[in-house]
Amino acid sequence: MEAYIEKISIAIDGPASAGKSTIAKKIAEALHLIYLDTGAMYRSLTFAALNNQTPFDNEKALVSLLATCTIAFKMENGVQKVSLNDEDVTQQIRSMDVTNHVSEVSSHVAVRKEMVRRQQEIAEAGGIVMDGRDIGTVVLPHADLKVFLVASAEERASRRYQELTANGVEVSLEQLTEDMKARDHYDTHRTASPLKKAEDAIELNTTHMNIEEVINEMLSLVDKI
Repeated sequence: MEAYIEKISIAIDGPASAGKSTIAKKIAEALHLIYLDTGAMYRSLTFAALNNQTPFDNEKALVSLLATCTIAFKMENGVQKVSLNDEDVTQQIRSMDVTNHVSEVSSHVAVRKEMVRRQQEIAEAGGIVMDGRDIGTVVLPHADLKVFLVASAEERASRRYQELTANGVEVSLEQLTEDMKARDHYDTHRTASPLKKAEDAIELNTTHMNIEEVINEMLSLVDKI
């Protein structure tokens, strides 16, 4: 691998269920880079808040809770695992309870400030692929490549529906679509680091693309750096 690839930093942003995590993992694997799932960090805090009955609108309490949380990632049999205080929470943080409250938890300025500090600390050495809502605008403003993934709310809800039903979760596609639109509005209008495309980011609409097509397009963009 060329030396510049080993130190490259890639920022992938976009709305919920646009395929960010899936694509980021695949790109990191293909280029032998570190993958940091920032969404999982906020989900882990949300999960902790649920377990500790910490109010989602209480910024001070959430920051205090975060101070007690050690969030770590590791690869296990080719699958990235997320641990919270040394407990595997990979599956738990994807529950509907967590999904329904993570936007509110992640909207607090002080919470985001501490999370960004942790994320930037991990990214200092380079060689990283990071995805989230504000990676290109806040966390990695000098990333070598910034990509903003988008897809229609209907398509993103359909992907989420297939994922949940495959895991035996009964949900309504119509409700998921409405929830997706509501979350988009919340994420783009929040005060702290709202979801927006960085000026130098490349927008990639994945509505009519499969995973392999998106990965190939992403790798093509890397080649052009």
